[in-house]
Amino acid sequence: METGLIIAVPEAELAVRHHRATLDSSAAHGVPAHVTVLYPFLKPTEITPTVLEILSHTIGRYEAFAASFAEVAWFGDSVCWLKPEPAQRFRELTLAVCEAFPGFKPYGGEHDDVVPHLTVGHDHPLPVLQAAAQDVTAALPVHASVTHVRLMARTEANWYTLCEFPLRAR
Repeated sequence: METGLIIAVPEAELAVRHHRATLDSSAAHGVPAHVTVLYPFLKPTEITPTVLEILSHTIGRYEAFAASFAEVAWFGDSVCWLKPEPAQRFRELTLAVCEAFPGFKPYGGEHDDVVPHLTVGHDHPLPVLQAAAQDVTAALPVHASVTHVRLMARTEANWYTLCEFPLRAR
């Protein structure tokens, strides 16, 4: 059982859904197209009213914004992803949540830098990922409205939404 904070990007589903269904294991378990804010986070049993209040206050300090996804990028040869712009707005939300919960680092501290991204596929043969990248590129750009951060939890099989935290209205 685990939780994570994401920004769902429903506007990208048409472009990436087909590929994510087979190339991103999280999609098969109920995670929508998204940019991760913080994963991993608390266990579901540790989500208290105080935690929710801190998240609401932290996220609510940031203004909603428009984002675009116009470019496919890569982490090595194993992860194909969409690059969000403005990336800094996503990064600011991650850093704010990490500051509010200093015991948690993005991806468990596995990476030195926070690189906001929307995963298309990972850990499949390179030609398969390249074909997906080419197909998705034809559907770009994707324009999105970023208005909420979603807290999701995982049971043994699937992810589900616990709650959403609105960003401040523009």
